Amino acid sequence: MFGYRVPAPDEAMLISGGRRGLGGAPFRVVTGHGKFVLPVFRKVRFLTLSMCESEVTETCVTRQGIALHVRAVIAFKVGNDHESIINAGQRFLSDQEQMSVLTGRIFAGHLRAIIGSMTVEEIVTERQKLAAEVLDTSKTEMAKIGLIVDSLQIQSIDDGDTGYIDAMSAPHKAAIQRQAQIAQAQATQASVEAEQVAARNQAEYARQTAIVKAEYSAEVDRAQAQAAQAGPLAQAHAQQEVLAAQTELAQRQAKLRQQQLVAEVVKPAEAEAERVRILAAAEAQRMKIQAEAAASYDRVALDRMLIDQLPQIVKEAAGGLAGANVNVLNGADGLGEIAAGLVSQGLTILDSVRQNLNGQDTGGHHPGESESNSLLQLPTSKGRKSNDGPVDVD
Repeated sequence: MFGYRVPAPDEAMLISGGRRGLGGAPFRVVTGHGKFVLPVFRKVRFLTLSMCESEVTETCVTRQGIALHVRAVIAFKVGNDHESIINAGQRFLSDQEQMSVLTGRIFAGHLRAIIGSMTVEEIVTERQKLAAEVLDTSKTEMAKIGLIVDSLQIQSIDDGDTGYIDAMSAPHKAAIQRQAQIAQAQATQASVEAEQVAARNQAEYARQTAIVKAEYSAEVDRAQAQAAQAGPLAQAHAQQEVLAAQTELAQRQAKLRQQQLVAEVVKPAEAEAERVRILAAAEAQRMKIQAEAAASYDRVALDRMLIDQLPQIVKEAAGGLAGANVNVLNGADGLGEIAAGLVSQGLTILDSVRQNLNGQDTGGHHPGESESNSLLQLPTSKGRKSNDGPVDVD
């Protein structure tokens, strides 16, 4: 807008003309906002508020009379308050570069005064103290011209050809060199010891590595040997188990064959032998009966008839057992017992017939009738064989 002026953030706008400023100043101060300014009737000027720098190079004499060349840098600016802006504007508005020149001169004077009250040792070793004293003594004077100092840095201190600072530093340099040599020797010794320790560690590591390798190699050899033996051992164990199984199978087969032979050969042979023995016994009994019949003239015909019928009696008794449910519990021995029982029963029948015939002769019965009745009483019922004796016939 025409006539409206706005200062930059690091500037102060000074408006002259019209009414006077704060404290009777010949201008009004505007910062941070704009202002409408009447053309022709008002005049606007701008004062910088940014940071400025001034360099001071001065030859100063110490309390000891030794000349020192001192170089310092001052960082300053116009204060932000209206009073500082008014003071700086009244002094530097037309030529703002003079702020750096005047500040340098002011600090050069204070620097000479402060260094003149100090020794070279204090100046060299206590630079911050020197800077702080210069700032304190110049603060009031700088405030009068509207400036504030942010920092003062002593950049260098030199005594030229005097050599005082070098002489002052000689003992320290010697001590430092001595300490450096000692440190170097200690470092060399430590390095040698470290190398020796490293060599010992390396040798120990090599020894342990060799031991581990040897143990590992031995373990590998043992494992390989065991692996090489595992196959034959396993095969031998397997063959041993096969032989044991085959032996057990052969024993079982032999036992089974023995049982088969007993069932197929021994038992039938024993049964046949028992049968032959029974027949021989019957034949012997028959011959005995014939002999007894020949000795008795009166019973010759009857005995002859009974003797002739004895095999038939045994046969009939055996035929009576043909349909019987007989349980034989002891094999061929049981069969022999049955056959012997049949013969014994036949002989018992024969004796009974004889007794009956004798009784009939006494009682007046006919011999042919008694013999016929006895022959009709052959056993026809079922027999049972127990575990303790021959067959029982009912």
